[in-house]
Amino acid sequence: MSDKQTSKRRDFLTNVGLAAAGVTVAAGASAASNSSTGSSGFVPERHPEDSWMEELGGKHRAFVDSSHGPGGVAAVNFAANILRAHATGYGGSDEDYGMIVCFRHASAPYGFNSAMWKKYGEVFVGRTQVSNSEGSPVTVNPLEIEGTYGNRSNTIENMVNRGVHFAICNLSTLGMAGMIARSTDGSSDDVYQELVDNAVPNSHFVAAGVLAATRAQEYGYSFMYATEEW
Repeated sequence: MSDKQTSKRRDFLTNVGLAAAGVTVAAGASAASNSSTGSSGFVPERHPEDSWMEELGGKHRAFVDSSHGPGGVAAVNFAANILRAHATGYGGSDEDYGMIVCFRHASAPYGFNSAMWKKYGEVFVGRTQVSNSEGSPVTVNPLEIEGTYGNRSNTIENMVNRGVHFAICNLSTLGMAGMIARSTDGSSDDVYQELVDNAVPNSHFVAAGVLAATRAQEYGYSFMYATEEW
């Protein structure tokens, strides 16, 4: 190979090397940029079943989850506290919030009105483990009677009037319908429909409460789990 050919080959390889280095630097800069912004390019898929979460609007959004009896009562108290603190600490209003309280697992009975509690109280009490000071059977939804069962006057009606919505676990509802049907020799489908027809206002049946908790975060809702603290 002549000196002239050798020189041309050297120049070609050098240019290729520089080009490759340039691509590497550009790729590295892009990766660093994505890393610094926390952007992965992931965009969650939207489903019509979840569209109501977006329709609530709000300048702020919160999803308060509960899964047992005391937690269900605590959840409405926590939601009320968030709204109160937003008003007193920031001069805001209830309308600023998209607020969802979730009743799932053992707190699911709170998603049904007092007519259902009167009719199926034994099953509901068995799930929530709620009781009153007199020791008598609980035949009303504890969240429909103001100032009782630890709800601090944060009843379903009061919370609805403040724009709060409720997510009711459909899996839990199906499970309770089956329990009720077996104990009454009825039809689980009929009981299920009766429960759905007697859900509290501003309620939405979600495929599962745990799933709704994850989907809500995809819509920008901050997540909070309500403990058994009353």
